[in-house]
Amino acid sequence: MSPFTGSASRTERWRHLRLTVEEGVATVTLDRPARLNALTFGAYADLRDLLAELSRERSVRALVLGGEGRGFCSGGDVEEIIGATLAMDTAELLDFNRMTGQVVRALRECPFPVVAAVQGVAAGAGAVLALAADFRIADPSARFAFLFTRVGLSGGDMGAAYLLPRVVGLGHATRLLMLGEPVRAAEAERIGLISELTEEGGAATRAAELARRLADGPALAYAQTKALLTAELDMPLAASVELDAATQALLMNGEDYAEFHAAFTAKRPPKWRGR
Repeated sequence: MSPFTGSASRTERWRHLRLTVEEGVATVTLDRPARLNALTFGAYADLRDLLAELSRERSVRALVLGGEGRGFCSGGDVEEIIGATLAMDTAELLDFNRMTGQVVRALRECPFPVVAAVQGVAAGAGAVLALAADFRIADPSARFAFLFTRVGLSGGDMGAAYLLPRVVGLGHATRLLMLGEPVRAAEAERIGLISELTEEGGAATRAAELARRLADGPALAYAQTKALLTAELDMPLAASVELDAATQALLMNGEDYAEFHAAFTAKRPPKWRGR
């Protein structure tokens, strides 16, 4: 637990999502199955605030993001969000759109790996939430759709125009963001949109297994790898190599690096402490 969490007490109950934490693995479940886990204003705010809280505490070493029922997330709720935004002025709309982007930034910048477990629909904002995860584990029912142009908005919502070309390439990203057509699991695997395709109904179990493996591993090494992957997307090679060198020098002073050598010498598995 970080000693610098601030004066605010820990949130005991989240109103718009379900959270469990077990031995360093947090499982966050979007829990509106009757609406295919469509997002509300409150769900966006809870995700933003939860990720910030877990990042400050440093007690979570991996996180699984999933949806209850037959879908991952169908995007923003048409009635509760799209209808409401029609009555907002520009300042209010900017605040809302900044909040949705803050959720994506929180997923990319949190100091632990995020594994999305995708079954059924991942559409609109739901597709971007999965995209922002570090790993996307999907079963054959999964289908991704970046629907923003279908409602008359830019396909570059919530950072999608930044993230998607870096995952699937500019050509595929242009097609997906311009046309908004669904991408089923087999094609998503082919173009690199998903990390692993499971058997039917197996995404949640496999995502939990991967999160457990990550949580049991060298947490600080994973955190720095994630940070470098994000930071170096826009860096020239010389700056990237220098940042890598500085990061490795710091980690080489850490306990985990010394623990690896001790474990190797003693012919035993390392006991990672994330330090």
